[in-house]
Order: sequence, then structure tokens, then C-alpha cells
Amino acid sequence: MPTVNKIGTTLGRSRQAHATSPVLRRLRIALTVFFAVDGFLFAGWVVRIPAIKAQVGASAGQLGLALLGVSAGAVATMMLTGRLCRRFGSDRVTVAMGVVMSLSIALPPRTHSALALGLVLLVFGVSYGGLNVAMNSAAVELVAALRRPVMSSFHAAYSCGSLVGAGLGGLLAPHLSPANHLLLLTVLGLITVAFVGRVLLAHPIEGQPEAVDTAGAAASGTTSPRRTTLLVAVFGLIATCSSYGEGALAEWGPLHIQQDLHGGPGIAAAGYAAVAAAMTLGRLSGTALLERLGQTRVLVFGGLTAAGGMLLGALAPVIPLVIVGFALTGLGLANSFPTAMARAGALTGPSGVAAASTFGYGGMLLGPPSIGFLTDAAGLPIALTTVAALAAVAAGIAYAVRNSGRTA
Repeated sequence: MPTVNKIGTTLGRSRQAHATSPVLRRLRIALTVFFAVDGFLFAGWVVRIPAIKAQVGASAGQLGLALLGVSAGAVATMMLTGRLCRRFGSDRVTVAMGVVMSLSIALPPRTHSALALGLVLLVFGVSYGGLNVAMNSAAVELVAALRRPVMSSFHAAYSCGSLVGAGLGGLLAPHLSPANHLLLLTVLGLITVAFVGRVLLAHPIEGQPEAVDTAGAAASGTTSPRRTTLLVAVFGLIATCSSYGEGALAEWGPLHIQQDLHGGPGIAAAGYAAVAAAMTLGRLSGTALLERLGQTRVLVFGGLTAAGGMLLGALAPVIPLVIVGFALTGLGLANSFPTAMARAGALTGPSGVAAASTFGYGGMLLGPPSIGFLTDAAGLPIALTTVAALAAVAAGIAYAVRNSGRTA
């Protein structure tokens, strides 16, 4: 027994020393910044949606179709991005997509019709979807190299970036036009990508020790290819329900506060900032929660929390309760998407991340037009209750597959 304990202690020290390797530490910081930039840029666009809607003169249904461009562009490019990551490396694709997204964020406020808005959002969606697949693929590889379940920390950076982006948007909305605001974000994005991108390019993640080919590892295990594909689809469905909720809160939450409750642009931005803050908190504690409770409990409790929070956020008659409901929804959804991406990537590598992302952003693909059409028919509060329904579905799926794969 002393010999076994000595071996365990030695292995533990080896893993700790490996995880604190200077190169791996720099790579983790650089990749964390990319996640933060992604959230920062996306939130900057989100908080200006009401102003851009008024600028192009779109109805709720027309806006929903225009917003479909983001999701359609993202979904269309995701599987291609998975192949690009395998060919050129996730790090290179991450840097390239970061540059394209920084440039495309400036396009939406320069449109003057719903059709033109939809077309430029298609370009924005291509860069957004490509960056998300590339970043998550790189994160899966880095998690393997670090030998620690830190996937949620990267998504916490995304939420933190969203919080900063939404807060900055709220401050700038009364003083800067959407065009000038988003052009400023382009400059900030390009500078940041140039600075941290050099770290990723100088130290390819695939070349680091223990950054194994997760697809090969999965294939060499006892899980059959058919079962592996089914598990990837299951995690993709959970990601779908989560991204539907995140997209609805981002793209329709501020409009609900302004249109239905007559809050100003700053209050609307604060509503989304509450979501981003709650998701940041949830994801920062994600590693500890997953280690203590397991994936099933985290996904089930999170789905139920999101369902209850969204019912409050959609139906409460006063802004403070709506913001509390939005925050609870964000807290509940916080770890669903990163957990789904991590498991899919662990099963089949970048192709698994791309497949689960395609499923997940299918939720964003269905969300904007669905909520837009439901808003025209029954009002935005009723349309937003669909987020609660899908969060409950995600909880049910996670419970149903609790004994499959590593969901327990």
C-alpha cells in the first residue's frame, strides 16, 4: 500500500507540474482571450439590435428572418471548419476566423433594409460559427494537454467578454451611433487577435505533450462507432436546447425589455449584462460543480433552473423581476453548452465538436425566425416561454442518458 500511495503521489505531482508548464499556461491564457473576444464582439452587436431594427424599419418577423443569417452562416460553415482544423490546425483557423469576425462586426449598421441586414449577418455568422468550432476544438486539445477538466473556464471567458461588451454597449449607446460603436469594436478586435494570435501560432497546441488525437482515442476504446455517433448526437441535442436559450436571451431579451416593458437602451443592455454575469459565475464554478456533482446532475439541475428563470423573465410584469429571471436562465444554461462540446470533442475530436456545434447552432437557426413569427402571432413574452420548454427538454435528455457514456 505505501508503494501504491507513493506512485499516486508521484503521478499527481507530475500532472500538477505538467499543467503549470509555462508554454501550456501561455496557450491557456491566449485561448481564453479568444473566447473573451468572441463574447465581447457578439455582445456588442446584440445590444445594438433594437437600434439597427429601427434603422432598417423591420417588423419582428422581418428581424427574425434577418437574424436567421447569423445562424445560417454559422451552421453552414461548421462542418467545413472541422475539416479545416484537421488539415491546418485548430490554432491557425482560430486566428483566421478571429480576424474575419472582427471585420464583419462593422457591417450590420451600414445596412438600410431587412434583406441587406440578413445578407451581411450571413457573413458575420460564417465567421462566428467558424471561430466557435475552431476555438472549441483547440480547447479540447488543450484540455487533454493540461489533463484537467477546464472547458467551462474557457466558456466563462466568453461570458465575461459578453458582460464587458454589453456593459460597454450600454455606456456607448446614448453617445455613439451603432456604426461608430461597432467600428470601434472592429479595431479593438483586430488589435487583440494580432497580439494573442502570435502565441497560438508560435506554440501549436497539437504539438504539446498529451494533446492526443481524441478521435483516435475514442475509436480505440470499447464504444462502437454507431454508439459514439449516437452519443455525439445526444450531446448535440443538449447543445441545441442551450444555444436556443442563449440566442433568444441575446437577440430578443433586450427587445423585450424595451418594447414590452418600455425600458431604455441602457436598461435593455443591463438585462443582457445580467445574463452574461450569471453565465460567467456559473462557468467559473463549472469545473468544481462537474467534479462534485457529475455531468447528469449539473445538466438536469441547470435545465430546470433555466426553465423556471425563463418563465419568470418572460412573464413578469416589472423590469427588476424580468432581469432576475434572465439571470437565473443564464445561470441554468451556463454549463450545458461547454459540457456538450467537451464530451463530443473527447469522443471524436474536431469532427465531434463540429457535429455538436452544428446541432447546437441549429437551435440558433430555429430560434430567431420561430420567436419572430410567434411574436407576431402571440407577443414576445409568450414566444420567449419556448426557451423554458426547451431547457426542460434538455434536462430530460440528460436524465434519460444518465447511464450512457460519461454523463453520470
